[in-house]
Amino acid sequence: MNLPIIAYGNRILKQKCIEVHQNSPEIQKLIEDMWETMENSNGCGLSSSQIGKPLQLFVVDSEVTYKNFSIEDQILYFEKNDKGIKETFINAKIINDSEETWEDYEGCLSIPGLSQKVKRPWEITIEYFNTDFIKQTKTFTGLTARIIQHEYDHTQGILYIDHLKSLTRKLIESRLKKIINGNISTGYLMKFS
Repeated sequence: MNLPIIAYGNRILKQKCIEVHQNSPEIQKLIEDMWETMENSNGCGLSSSQIGKPLQLFVVDSEVTYKNFSIEDQILYFEKNDKGIKETFINAKIINDSEETWEDYEGCLSIPGLSQKVKRPWEITIEYFNTDFIKQTKTFTGLTARIIQHEYDHTQGILYIDHLKSLTRKLIESRLKKIINGNISTGYLMKFS
């Protein structure tokens, strides 16, 4: 089911999310709905808090981005033999990140029409459970690592704009107010406060 995405200004986006239990009712259906919602919104990641469920759950698809990139961008944003991922992350914890950082533009389905440069580690190691509730520990780099960090932040009640300098935040304040007031249109379903 394609669900509406919660817009910036809703308090749920600032909540720290709770753990998912293996026997949580209808968790697999929620995951399916998240994939459908993300794909219908042309996103590359989606946190369950963005559809009104404050759970430590997010989905990432960097595979589609890799396929749509030019060869030059594939080389720039993905390491050798990395062609992106299509993965569900449950109860994720970033356990390590690299000292090497990089800045790039990020956007968010909950903050439509805006993108800003955010500095993040190039490489992360993350522990999580997959859809079968099998524990995983994996290392990701480049754009995939950036998307994961962005979605992981959602589970901690952090938005990418929280990483911006105060002057930059001030410059986009009027555009954020338009989103809060619902004065924006998107090509996907939105739920405004």
